[in-house]
Amino acid sequence: MSLDRTVPGRDVLLFFPCSYSPPFPRIPSVDSLASSSAISLDKLLDAGLYTGEVTEIVGGPGSGKTQVCLCVAANVAHGLQQNVLYIDSNGGLTASRILQLLQARTPDEEEQAGALQRIQVVRAFDIFQMLDVLQDLRGAVSQQVSSSSGTLKVVVVDSVTAVVAPLLGGQQREGLALMMQLARELKTLARDLSVALVVTNHMTRDRDSGQLKPALGRSWSFVPSTRLLLDTGQGAGASGSWRMACLTKSPRLPTGLQEMVDTRTWGTPVQSPALQGGHM
Repeated sequence: MSLDRTVPGRDVLLFFPCSYSPPFPRIPSVDSLASSSAISLDKLLDAGLYTGEVTEIVGGPGSGKTQVCLCVAANVAHGLQQNVLYIDSNGGLTASRILQLLQARTPDEEEQAGALQRIQVVRAFDIFQMLDVLQDLRGAVSQQVSSSSGTLKVVVVDSVTAVVAPLLGGQQREGLALMMQLARELKTLARDLSVALVVTNHMTRDRDSGQLKPALGRSWSFVPSTRLLLDTGQGAGASGSWRMACLTKSPRLPTGLQEMVDTRTWGTPVQSPALQGGHM
């Protein structure tokens, strides 16, 4: 199948293997189908990431947000041989972390090196640097990424909270305006360049109810088309590597769908049923 085939103007980029066939063309999964009962994040994303849209991964510290992003980068760069722009605002991304994921996919060092070359990492530690990177992407940066094999298909922003949260609170109207400028840039970038845009967001505690909720407020909640919550709470199981992934916003699937995923083996099928609302 050509990577240029689209679904209503959008390609579908797969995270991990899934156990069902969607009723639309899609880019094949990076990994082979290993089980008819495989559980993966793709099932919560209606077969994968969509170009032209913003997908948000939400969770507390240590929930696996960055690990998901790294797996996206590794899968797209190696399996699909397409380019990824990874915008790191936390300063914790290293080539060795991505290399470990690539080594798990192929023992061929040339394939590993080729995939690494398709992942461009840019660091942006404040919102002005972030806006500059996104604006440059329309010109010089996008040309640079496309100069190697393949085309730019995924842009990762890890994390958006790190550059926005310091601007919010109190009467900082300028901070809110900058956040909305970033929001517009992300949405138009995904649409205009036809890329799948993945952002990570932190959790914060509601001042009235005390309940945890995604950070950045209601205004930001309209930015992502799809929002996926990674929970490390009691519902995530006894093992520290397990997470409950919950779909809290989607234009295609009902919200509330949940899957158990193991951060040690992202992409490895798990022999257990969906906890609620899942489709087998």
